[in-house]
Amino acid sequence: MGMAQDKVIMPATQGGLVRYFEDSKSFIELKPEHALFLVVLVIILELLLHVYGISLLGI
Repeated sequence: MGMAQDKVIMPATQGGLVRYFEDSKSFIELKPEHALFLVVLVIILELLLHVYGISLLGI
């Protein structure tokens, strides 16, 4: 037997596609608008802490 005949044949797969169950529900469901609002709010809070944080925290 040659090297070419020693190949292991793997079963066919789905080409990297992953299937998720559609009936599963998340504990927290956010609309995209709410998620965007939270991200902007965190950015503004971080900027305010960067500018005024030293005087507020007394460090």
